[in-house]
Amino acid sequence: MTSPLTTPASEGRWTPRLWGTLLVLCAAMFLDALDVSMVGVALPSIGSELGLSTSTLQWIVSGYILGYGGLLLLGGRTADLLGRRQVFLIALGVFALASLLGGLVDSGPLLIASRFIKGLSAAFTAPAGLSIITTTFPEGPLRNRALSIYTTCAATGFSMGLVLSGLLTEASWRLTMLLPAPIAVVALVAGLKLLPRSAREKNHNGYDVPGAVLGTASMLLLVFTVVQAPEVGWTSARTLLSFLAVAALLTVFVLVERRSAGPLIRLGVLRSGTQIRAQLGAMAFFGSYVGFQFLVTLYMQSLLGWSALHTALAFLPAGALVALSSTKVGSIVDRYGTQRLIAAGFALMVVGYALFLRVDLDPVYAAVILPSMLLIGAACALVFPSLNIQATNGVEDHEQGMVSGLLNTSVQVGGAIFLAIVTAVATAGAPENAGPQAVLDSYRPGLVVVTVIAAVGLLISLTGLRPTRRAQQSVVVATSPVSTVKETERVPVRD
Repeated sequence: MTSPLTTPASEGRWTPRLWGTLLVLCAAMFLDALDVSMVGVALPSIGSELGLSTSTLQWIVSGYILGYGGLLLLGGRTADLLGRRQVFLIALGVFALASLLGGLVDSGPLLIASRFIKGLSAAFTAPAGLSIITTTFPEGPLRNRALSIYTTCAATGFSMGLVLSGLLTEASWRLTMLLPAPIAVVALVAGLKLLPRSAREKNHNGYDVPGAVLGTASMLLLVFTVVQAPEVGWTSARTLLSFLAVAALLTVFVLVERRSAGPLIRLGVLRSGTQIRAQLGAMAFFGSYVGFQFLVTLYMQSLLGWSALHTALAFLPAGALVALSSTKVGSIVDRYGTQRLIAAGFALMVVGYALFLRVDLDPVYAAVILPSMLLIGAACALVFPSLNIQATNGVEDHEQGMVSGLLNTSVQVGGAIFLAIVTAVATAGAPENAGPQAVLDSYRPGLVVVTVIAAVGLLISLTGLRPTRRAQQSVVVATSPVSTVKETERVPVRD
């Protein structure tokens, strides 16, 4: 159901209320990214004060990933069925309460529980927020502009989280947990007044309870297995059996979805080449970046002896470039199309990662590190909003939440899987009690893997560069079976 707020947008004028709606949704996305980046720097202080082991500290990060990545599919479909506004606001309120709890607890298990709840709530706010945008702003230049601003807020939140965590942790790690709470409350109050009311999906064929259970269980087990694999061993019986169970659950899930009258995921969406490229591109994009950030953070702090704040400032040019480009990306997408921008962005990313392989134990920041950061920042500015636009174009309003949840699942699962692989490669080549040069040499294979992942993303994106007349056909199957040919003709051929 298209929001009444679409009318002024479709005429090219954004009313103050429409701007307010977008800002509320951007605030939630900003909080998700901020929360992910802030906690990493605070881990040593948390472990020291609460007396937590390294393995327990890992679950402060992994608990969030588990809740977020495991429940995104359910979150997206729930938004479609129960109303996007309602789901978004309830989940945002839960996020605020979990943030408050996380800053006040004195127990490791309670802190991990609060992180899981925050991830769970983000699994509902992220797809609901994205689908509110795609159903409020009509497909084309106006939606492209809104999505470029929305995705830029995610990159800005991630970059600011790195800097803020360095500053706040100096006072207390609890501030890093508490900071999102008041921001979430302000966004919640504003959302109650500004967000358009959305009706529940009409004429749906009941609730796909078996699909919801199977889909959620398979994603939770997949993320849990990948997160634990570096610790227990990739070839251990536990890991192999877990992957086998994931495969079994996913197989049953697909069988259930094919027979369900109201599936959690309509499998027809995945017959679209455009949609498949968007999902695989999201996995390669985020997976390569989080692997890169992990290794570079270790390199800067462990080998170069830089402080957390110094490290955050080293990453800042990439985030600043994304933030400064926010108003321009939408018009670039309108002119060149998403597929060209995704391919160009991945090419920049490959070059940026490859250039970083030149680092040594005494790097000149401006000559060695800064070029990589600028190239990666430019890549993020092009790829992330383009992937969001490509995944949601040509999809009917009543399935926007489903597709948004699917895209966010690809992002999170890709991040979890590729980070685990990069970590395993880097640690496998690190001898015990090694000197700084030997440790740096052990990081290089991990950086090569990061570069290869981005190169695979580039190859996937290049398969979509084909004649304009064929591009339109690739998105028709993403529409509802009840859609007419006339309805699918409105899909821009560049996307």
